[in-house]
Amino acid sequence: MVDIEHLQFGLETFGDIVANEDGSLQTAAASIRQIVREGKLADDLGIDVFGVGEHHRPDYSVSSPETVLAAISAVTKQVKLATAVTVLSSDDPVRVYERFATLDALSNGRAQVMLGRGSFTESFPLFGYDLTDYDDLFNEKLGLYDALRNEKAVTWSGKFRAALKNQEVYPKTENGKLETYIGIGGSPESVIRAVNFGYKVIIGGQASRFKPYIELYHAAAKELGKPEFPIAVHSHGFIADDEDEAVEVAFKNIKANFDRIGLTRGWAPMSREQFEGETKVGSFYVGDPETVARRMAATIDLLDLGRFDLVYGAGNQTAAQRERMIELYGTKVIPRVKEILTEKAAVK
Repeated sequence: MVDIEHLQFGLETFGDIVANEDGSLQTAAASIRQIVREGKLADDLGIDVFGVGEHHRPDYSVSSPETVLAAISAVTKQVKLATAVTVLSSDDPVRVYERFATLDALSNGRAQVMLGRGSFTESFPLFGYDLTDYDDLFNEKLGLYDALRNEKAVTWSGKFRAALKNQEVYPKTENGKLETYIGIGGSPESVIRAVNFGYKVIIGGQASRFKPYIELYHAAAKELGKPEFPIAVHSHGFIADDEDEAVEVAFKNIKANFDRIGLTRGWAPMSREQFEGETKVGSFYVGDPETVARRMAATIDLLDLGRFDLVYGAGNQTAAQRERMIELYGTKVIPRVKEILTEKAAVK
C-alpha cells in the first residue's frame, strides 16, 4: 500500500529552449535563467524535488545541470536538487562526485545524484568515448563512483581512466554520503545492477510495462540482502486549466520534440493516434488538473510508488505555459492525488 505520508512529488526539465509569445525562440542563456525562476517557483509551492537534465545539443539549453542547480540552490530553501540524469558513462566519476559534493554544500544537503547511461549519445564523441564501449563505460565508472561515494581514500584501477592510489577526493559532504538514484530504462540487467550497488531507482515509461521490473527489484533485493527503497517514476506531461488547451499545447510541442529527435534515431513521426494513446494509458500525463491527478494516482497505486516526477516543458513552450503548469501541479494536482489515494486506502 502506498505510504501517502512520505510520498514525494518532483518536477524535471530537460532544459528545452523556451518560446516567446510570438513563436520565436529565446536564447539558451535566457532559457537557463527561466529554469532558475521555475526552480524557485517549485520551492515556493512546496514541491519535493526539482531535476535538471544534461544534454549537448542545440534544442536543449543545459549541458552543465549542476551549475544551474547551484544557482537554484541560492534562491530556494527546501526543494531537493537533482540531475535528470547525469550521463556517467561519458563523464569522470571524480568530477561528478566533486560537483555534487559542492552542490550539496551550497544547498545545505539538498543535492541528489541521478545517474544514467544516457539515452542521448552526443556526449560520447564530444568527450572522446566510443559508443561500442557503452555498457562497459557505465559499469566501470559506476564502480568508481560508488567507491568515491564512501568518502574514504580510494585505490582503484580500470580501463577508461587513470588509476587512483590511496586518493582522497574533496570536499566531503556534511551528511557523509550523496543521495544517489540510478535511472532505469527498462531492462532486467539495469534493475539488477542498481540492486547490487544498493542504490535507489527511478524508472521512465508506461506504468504497466514496468510493473515486472519493480517486482524484480524487490525480489532481487531480498535475495541479495540489499536495501529496498521506495520506487520513483518520471514521465512527460503538461497541465493547463482547460483540458482541450492542455492536449493541443502538449501535442504540438511533444510531437515536435519527439519528431526532431526521431530524425537521428529512425523514428516515424508521431501521429495523433499515438499521442492520444500515450495520454490515455501510456507514459504522457496530459490534461486539466483532475485528469492528470487521476492518472498519476492510478500509476502510483499500481506500482506502489514512493515518488513521482513530472517532466515538464517538452518542446518549445512559453514561459507562461511552463510556469502555469508548475502552479497547477503544486496547488491542484498534488493535493488531489493525495486525496484520491487516501480515498482508495480507506476502501481497501
